[in-house]
Amino acid sequence: MTPFRASLKEIWHSLSWLDVVSTVATAAGLILAFLNASGGLFSFLKYLAVLAGIYLFIRFLGWWRNRLLWSLRNRLIVGYLFIALVPILLIVTLVFLVGRILYSQLGAYLLYEDIHRRVEMIADISAHIAIAHQTLPAAITQGESERILAAQSHAVHDSELPGLTIVFSSDPTLLRKATPSGKRSFAGLLQEGDSLSLISLRAIPDRKGERIVALRVPVTQDFLATVAPDLGAIQLNLMERYTGGGQEGVIYSSGGTQYKVAGRIVARNRMLQSAMFWIDTPVNGVSRLDSAYVARDGKVELLRPVLAVFNARPSHLNGRIFTSLGELRGSYLIYFILVRIVFLLIEAAAFATGFVLTRRITRAVADLYRGTRYVQAGDFSHRVQIQHRDQLGELGESFNQMTGSISGLIEEQNKRQRLENEISIAREVQNQLFPRTLPSVPGVEIEAICKAARSVSGDYYDFIQLSPTHVALAIADISGKGISAALLMASLQAALRSQLLTEGSDRLSTAELVARLNKHLVRNTGDDRFATFFIAVYDSVTRTVRYTNAGHLPAFLICHGSSKLLEEGGMVLGVLDDYVYEEGSLEIGPDALVIGYSDGLVEPENVYGEEFGIRRLKEAAIRLQGAAPLMVAESLMAAAEEWAGTPEQMDDMTVIVARLR
Repeated sequence: MTPFRASLKEIWHSLSWLDVVSTVATAAGLILAFLNASGGLFSFLKYLAVLAGIYLFIRFLGWWRNRLLWSLRNRLIVGYLFIALVPILLIVTLVFLVGRILYSQLGAYLLYEDIHRRVEMIADISAHIAIAHQTLPAAITQGESERILAAQSHAVHDSELPGLTIVFSSDPTLLRKATPSGKRSFAGLLQEGDSLSLISLRAIPDRKGERIVALRVPVTQDFLATVAPDLGAIQLNLMERYTGGGQEGVIYSSGGTQYKVAGRIVARNRMLQSAMFWIDTPVNGVSRLDSAYVARDGKVELLRPVLAVFNARPSHLNGRIFTSLGELRGSYLIYFILVRIVFLLIEAAAFATGFVLTRRITRAVADLYRGTRYVQAGDFSHRVQIQHRDQLGELGESFNQMTGSISGLIEEQNKRQRLENEISIAREVQNQLFPRTLPSVPGVEIEAICKAARSVSGDYYDFIQLSPTHVALAIADISGKGISAALLMASLQAALRSQLLTEGSDRLSTAELVARLNKHLVRNTGDDRFATFFIAVYDSVTRTVRYTNAGHLPAFLICHGSSKLLEEGGMVLGVLDDYVYEEGSLEIGPDALVIGYSDGLVEPENVYGEEFGIRRLKEAAIRLQGAAPLMVAESLMAAAEEWAGTPEQMDDMTVIVARLR
């Protein structure tokens, strides 16, 4: 008997009576389909043939599976396929689907962000108009003011906001409809009948009452042509409530309300970009925009949806994502393809090396585990045997190096702890250098705040009573930060007090005092160390202030809403040995404020990179002129921190406030 006949005999003996009946029924169905036979009985036989064919297919799969998996080699191959290939195919499929979703969402984001950026732009314009309207001189009439402000806004923003109109009126009806909660401004999309526009409404206090400024940009085909240039065709669907009846088009549900399309705005000359390669298939997306709807009869709906429909090419969206890469975008794409090829080669090699790697990994892990047990017992002399010079071998070598350096790390930790203790002691010592008692001079109230950027500060301030009627105020900023700056600060403090706590120091010229301090720093510090310094001596009898400013930011005197900068002096301390400084002097009016500060108080930057600045500090101090010195100091600190928007300090911050009654 031939092998073929033996196989047929084996198959025949393995068939059941149901298999035979199903085979006959399937064959009969195929013959009827070939002959195009139809009718009640023939149709029923065809139906039975379909059921029999499904049964035979399932039986064949079971038989084939048993024959295939009988061989151990085949079992391993199938196991590797399910372990490696199937998950990769599933991951690739998932990545493809996720990519389509992300590209669609990216397109929706670009469209949504561009439109709302323009809404925010016209809102900012209206806010600037409102501020400018209130600050124009009284000699300018209302009409001239509005015409000037509108012309300025058009000149700046017409290119980016095509069709922008600016209208001033005294009718608040539209603002009240768009903001029923009583707010004084509104910015967003406004749908009036069949028209859609970007609009900003703002109430402006006026000398004759209240004016409403309305900025409007109509959403037209030409406007949409400028929106989100990375997208292809864009269409905005204006919606209206669906009240039943014959359904036309797609019904959109939102918040329990159904809507249908009432009108469309299609971007002019916008179409889907050309594909860059064969898999650059287009993605479609829908983004919802909320608008305030005002019907012709005056009814208002605050959240009327506007559906934005668009398409785009992934290649163009990739260009938006990788814009910062410049000319390297193509290279990165090639690198990505090469990485995928390497990945496939590595996956293929994994089939051949799986068992060997498994054995090596388990052996290396066992050796490392035994090594950790030695370390846990306190034996740092144990070493792992290196079997192979691969990554696992390097891991074993790293473990050996780690156990050899643990003792050193423990010692390093102890040294660090000692250093932290020393820094803590230095901070406590530095706190003792600042004045702990306030001078007792009639009509003088003094407060100061110093916030260090690190554990210790390089800023220095001092109050020294020279006589019953004389008091000296000093503030300095040492170059650098940390312990080195704190040490130089201590040296400066000692030199200053040695000069001022002597007989007749109230008659000593501030210029001469600063010159002595300069010589002290030049002769006792390195060439790269210097300090800015400001000192003022106040005489409560004559109400005069003598001062010298050595390169420090000018303190300012505030009296009755006006301010004067105290700038007389010279260059910073510690540079030139025989530099001659100048002394400034001025008489003080009643209830004046003298404010000194370091650069850390005026240099904080906001998110736009703008410094807080001396001007803003001065304006804040003038507003607080009548407050207590402590409240003035705390408010100035808070204003600088609020401007920066972060609690982190880039530099030491110090402020002195002295009220001279």
